[in-house]
Amino acid sequence: MTEDLAASVRDALAVDPEEFEAQARRDAEVVKSELRDGTFDNHQSIVGLEYEFYAVADGRWAASDDAGVYALMRVPRRLLDLIGFEKELGLHNAEMTTSPQPLNADGLRAQESEVRARLGAALDCTGAEGIRLVSDGLWTIPPAGETAREYLTDSVEADGIRMAANMSGAVRYHAMANGPASPEQLTVEAPNVTLSADTVMPESLITSIQPHYQVAHAADLPTYFNYALRVAGPLLALGANSPFFPPDLYDDVGAQKILADGYAENRILVFESVLNAGEMEKVCFPDDLESVEQAVDRVASDATMVPMPVPEGNRFDDEFATLRRKHGTYWRWVRPVFDGASRSSANARIEFRPIAAQPTVRDSIAFQATVAGLMESLPRRRHPATDQAWSTARENFYAAMRDGLDSGQRWICNDGVETMDVARVYEDIFAHAVDGLTAAGCSEAEAERYVDPLRARVEHRTTPADWKVERVREYLADGASFADAVASMQRDYVRKQRETLLDGSFADWL
Repeated sequence: MTEDLAASVRDALAVDPEEFEAQARRDAEVVKSELRDGTFDNHQSIVGLEYEFYAVADGRWAASDDAGVYALMRVPRRLLDLIGFEKELGLHNAEMTTSPQPLNADGLRAQESEVRARLGAALDCTGAEGIRLVSDGLWTIPPAGETAREYLTDSVEADGIRMAANMSGAVRYHAMANGPASPEQLTVEAPNVTLSADTVMPESLITSIQPHYQVAHAADLPTYFNYALRVAGPLLALGANSPFFPPDLYDDVGAQKILADGYAENRILVFESVLNAGEMEKVCFPDDLESVEQAVDRVASDATMVPMPVPEGNRFDDEFATLRRKHGTYWRWVRPVFDGASRSSANARIEFRPIAAQPTVRDSIAFQATVAGLMESLPRRRHPATDQAWSTARENFYAAMRDGLDSGQRWICNDGVETMDVARVYEDIFAHAVDGLTAAGCSEAEAERYVDPLRARVEHRTTPADWKVERVREYLADGASFADAVASMQRDYVRKQRETLLDGSFADWL
C-alpha cells in the first residue's frame, strides 16, 4: 500500500511543470472566452456549504474508563464511505458538502435540513463505532497514547518519497511535501508554539466551514468579491474558535504568558504558515478585483505547488481541467471559483474561507445565511463599505485573528461614517444581512432567526474562543496545570456540543 502510494506520488511529480503552466494559461483563455459568451451567467444566486469535522473517541474506544476523554480518533475509510462524507487531509478528518440550492427561503431551509439530516445520520453511525464527529476550529487532545507532536510529525519514506503516516491517501496531499519547490521543513508559526514537520500534516490541526455564494452575472463577481473582503474581518471576529493548540506543542513559558500572547483564531496562522513555506505565498488575504478576467488570470499565474497530472473527461469543466487543478491549491481567504459539469450548470462563485467550524449547526448556517444576505444586500444597496481602503480591510482581518471581538474592527456604515463601535458595526452588518435575506424571499422573522445566533455573540461580547479562554482560566484558578486546563475545557466543549449540535446554538452555552 505504501509502495503503491509512493509510486503514484512519483508519477505525479514526473509531470512537466512548464507544459503544466502553459496548459493552465491556455485553459484560462478558454474560461475567459466562455465568460464573454455568458456561459457562466445564471438567472439566480445559489448557495452551498463545505463543513469539516474531526473525530474523537466517544465510549467504545475511549482511552480510559472515562468515556468523555474525547481523544482524537482516526476514522476508518470504510466508515467515511458509509456515511457519505469526504476525506480531508488527516485520517481524523471528515467533510460534508451540501447540495447547491437557490438562495431563497426554501433553499436555505434545504441547506439547514440537509446538514442536520446527514450529520444526524452520521453521528448515529459513528457512535456505534465509538467515534464522535466534532465541529470545532482546532483540536487539542491528541490520540490516546500519542502526543500531538508525534501524531503530526510521524512519517515514512518509500522509494525516496516522504509520506505522513496519519494523512489520507490522496496523492496531492503527499505530493505537496515532495515537489521540487517543497521546503525540507514546514513550520507552524504562532506565539509560543514550536512545531515543524517534513509534510503538510500540521495543517490537519484545523477545521472550517466554507460558505459558497454563486453570483447571477459572472461579470459582477469582482463587486461581490470586494464586498466579501470588507466583511471578512468582522465575520472572522464573530466566528473565532481556535485560541489553543494541543498543550504539548507550546514552549515551556508558563500558562499566563501563553494566555497573554495567544490569538483568538490560530487557525489562520496554521494555514498560512504551513502552506506559505519556502518562497510561495499560497494563503493570503487577496487584493481587490477589478475584472472577472483578472480573477481567472490570478489562478493561472499562481505559483504551482505540484504540477499534478490531469485526467481527460467529457464534462464541460474538463475543457479547463488544468486550471481547475491549479485552483485546488489556490488558497485565498476569499477566492473565486469557476466550474460546472455542463454549460447549463457552469457558474462563477465566491468561496468564503475565514470561518472556523462552529459549535452548532445553527451557528454554521447563521454564517452561511449572513454571508449570502450580505452579498445580496450590499451591492444592491450600493453600500459604501467598499469605499474603505483595501489595506484597512486587511488590517481588520488580521486584527480579528488576534483579538476576535476585541479587535477594534473598522467599518463604514450605511451613512458613510466610519466607526469602531462594536454595536454600531454589527448593527449595520446584521441589518443588511436581514435585508438581503428578505429580498431573497425569506420572511422578516425567518431572516432574523438566521442572524440571531451571531447577534447573541455581540450582545454577550462572547465568541467560542472567548468561552474557551474563560474555561481555561477557571480551571487554572482551581489549581489545574495548563495541559489539564486545556483538556478539561475541550471535554466541556464536546459535552456542550453533544447537547446542542443539531438543535441548539452557541447562545445556549452563554
